[in-house]
Amino acid sequence: MSSTSAIADQTTQTSLPLRPGRWAVDKNHSGINFRIRHLGLSNVRGRFDRFEAAVNVGETLDDVLVEATVDMESVDTNNTDRDAHLRGTDFFSTEAHPEMTFTSKSIRQSGPSEYLMEGTLTINGVSKDVSWDVEFAGIEVVPMDGSTHAGFSASTEINRDDFGVDFNMPLGMDKMALGQKVKIELDLQFVAPEVPEVPEAS
Repeated sequence: MSSTSAIADQTTQTSLPLRPGRWAVDKNHSGINFRIRHLGLSNVRGRFDRFEAAVNVGETLDDVLVEATVDMESVDTNNTDRDAHLRGTDFFSTEAHPEMTFTSKSIRQSGPSEYLMEGTLTINGVSKDVSWDVEFAGIEVVPMDGSTHAGFSASTEINRDDFGVDFNMPLGMDKMALGQKVKIELDLQFVAPEVPEVPEAS
């Protein structure tokens, strides 16, 4: 077995440095953002303001499950007309498909604080497997209430055509107004589950 294979086999058994249980997202300190090229000149950026997410932590990475649901109506690109267009049938078709969802299938460690997460992303009623590069930022205790928070950032790039979001406008000379690739970037905090009280021995 090569040294690379040995490392891969070892890291798949590594556990997250989080105590077991359901870590719920802290929506006030988290964000789901995306960007896409416009006219081939610059990136148009946007975000989703309403979402739910949780990391269900087990004893090993094989026992970790990440789940997320995003309200597609909450898209915000800082332009009300563009946001209305995005909600329509040319793009997200939010009346028929109001949510974007993600469910992890596997997570493996790729560095000291880095992970590769594979899972199923569903947009516009179409489900595809995607890979996320994940970085663990650490754990801190919030002084105000004593709650424990963990931070992660993650990113992936998808081809929007794969999800049926293929609206575009030709510019001539085989150029299109919108890029096909969409970069999705996450900054997420999760709150530790409460530790159950142990009753005192009588």
